[in-house]
Amino acid sequence: MKVLKFGKIEQVLDRLAQQAEVYVPMLRGQQTGFYSWNTYDEGYDDLMFDILNVYQSPKHVILPQTEMMYRFRQEGQDVIIDAEAQEITPKIIMGIRSCDVRGIEHLDAVFLTKGYVDEFYKARRDKITIIANACYNPGTNCFCASMGVNPTDPEAADIIMREVEVGYVWDVKTEKGQAVTKQIEDLLEEEEVELFPLKRFLRKVDYEGVAEKLKDMFDDPMWEKYSEPCQTCGICTYLCPTCYCFDIQVKTWGEEGYRFRCWDSCMYREYTQMAGGHNPREAAKERFRNRFLHKLQFFTERYGQPLCTGCGRCVVVCPGGVNIIKIIDTVKEAKTGA
Repeated sequence: MKVLKFGKIEQVLDRLAQQAEVYVPMLRGQQTGFYSWNTYDEGYDDLMFDILNVYQSPKHVILPQTEMMYRFRQEGQDVIIDAEAQEITPKIIMGIRSCDVRGIEHLDAVFLTKGYVDEFYKARRDKITIIANACYNPGTNCFCASMGVNPTDPEAADIIMREVEVGYVWDVKTEKGQAVTKQIEDLLEEEEVELFPLKRFLRKVDYEGVAEKLKDMFDDPMWEKYSEPCQTCGICTYLCPTCYCFDIQVKTWGEEGYRFRCWDSCMYREYTQMAGGHNPREAAKERFRNRFLHKLQFFTERYGQPLCTGCGRCVVVCPGGVNIIKIIDTVKEAKTGA
């Protein structure tokens, strides 16, 4: 087995950072998330490979919070459009957990399948290598296995790091992974080690049949009950590894400007506000219901899997105590529906 010893992790990161921008899980001040290794400050930041997960997923590496699309300018009666020629550099996401890898798989499905390819997304995705960190000890709020995620063998990973007593087994899965491994082969050691067993999940949920049952629960009283504490702050959508709602806006000055897209949230009233003033989801309950129907019914109907990966972030951070597990349990126990 090829093993990356704990003491050589920073050497590996330095080596990989010579060829690509490497994003790793860090504690930065009071925030945890995936940050570029090039910005690492030893006196301020802490690497978090040994921590189960961080609050901010690496979604922003593939789907930036703001993204320039094109510039334009008026010349007489003509409008000149200049496509934004962004330089897309190779990137590596290292230390990503299985729930977030599944999140990238869902983004791939949305932006690369069903007859349409988002060229902005594809340009970045093609140059990203995923080095996953297998999970053998699920956290108290983790329920990824219940949502069909394999915590120890993420399918879309190019390399899987498997923690052992002395470091990480370096398990190469794809050609991308082989290319990255060639850069650091001299820092890996051959050693026979024993993998840890997967410990049991403390949180479980039974999703089977939920998507079908929700078809008959659009007007169920549960939406009123569970949406009542929701503050529609949108923090769940921003920390979720699978939420991909975006808005397209324009900035102008004089006879020139640019158009860009940026993250948005279906929890915001303005998200469905129409030009004439009508809003089909005026009430918070309607926006709340749409979010969970999308997660648990609509996405499953279109792509065959729920849009929830069981990472537990929304359960942890919600200031109102909204819990997607309770919603799934309520649907399962409901007497109506399929």
